[in-house]
Amino acid sequence: MSFKPAITKFADLSVSDQDLVKGAWSAAKAAHAPYSKFYVGSVIEAQNKDGEVQRFSGCNIENASYGGAICAERTAAVKAVSEGFTKFLRISVVCATKPGGSPCGICRQFLREFGGLDLVVVSIQNEANDVCIWKFDDLLPDSFGPEALDF
Repeated sequence: MSFKPAITKFADLSVSDQDLVKGAWSAAKAAHAPYSKFYVGSVIEAQNKDGEVQRFSGCNIENASYGGAICAERTAAVKAVSEGFTKFLRISVVCATKPGGSPCGICRQFLREFGGLDLVVVSIQNEANDVCIWKFDDLLPDSFGPEALDF
């Protein structure tokens, strides 16, 4: 099954989405990627049980023991959840080294836990600032989520 994300220019994004992407660019500058040289940043907009909305940034952090690395998306997600913001609304992802791509498989499953199928993913795709916007259900169709465990 193939899907096509919405593609637009950065300049055509809402101010709120532009700020989300700018935050991800900023987060990428803090990445620790001495092995892959793949500097990724992410920002998650999340809501707590009281309805308060905040943004949490993250970068990828590599480790000489490769299994100890963590992606930018999960770094931002862990920060949000640890502060009580467990409903993810939107996420931006950028790679400062080579624009393009979307969250990896592990990140997709991790984000599914807190973002559900309506989570919006915004990603810069190339040097021309083309932006892809996905609904999460398109990135992880027929996914397994918390509701599957409700008895």
